[in-house]
Amino acid sequence: MNLEIHDVTATNYRDILELKVAQSQKEYIETPYECLEESVEWKQFKPVGLYADGELVGFSMYGFFKGEGHNGRLWIDRLLIDERFQGRGLGTAFMRKLIETVSKEYGEQPIYLSVYPENEGAVRLYEKLGFKFIEERDVNGEHIMVRS
Repeated sequence: MNLEIHDVTATNYRDILELKVAQSQKEYIETPYECLEESVEWKQFKPVGLYADGELVGFSMYGFFKGEGHNGRLWIDRLLIDERFQGRGLGTAFMRKLIETVSKEYGEQPIYLSVYPENEGAVRLYEKLGFKFIEERDVNGEHIMVRS
């Protein structure tokens, strides 16, 4: 399977807005519209479409925040796989691809993300990829994990 990450542009913007998670996941992640609105406010975020074999299957955002921590923090924020494509291992595959992408763009360093602990599937995924909880929460009350 060919996995690609592409910037959100005028060409794919409407398709990204159509992405939806399963009903059971809606309390854990914002809609693509809400994410894109947040990326306008927080210019550090880079919103991207996630493509498998040329088809849009998901969305994510990542970015480096200079004012956080001692030396700034690199975040992968939001990983959304459309409900039609879930259960195929794409979350794991794209998380690996995102880790590789941000490490190339920003250099090897700790990567942060936040998650609600009740979102057990996401927590298992992140732990499988080396993320560990730290004793911090983000501005929305989500628990922060880091991969060193």
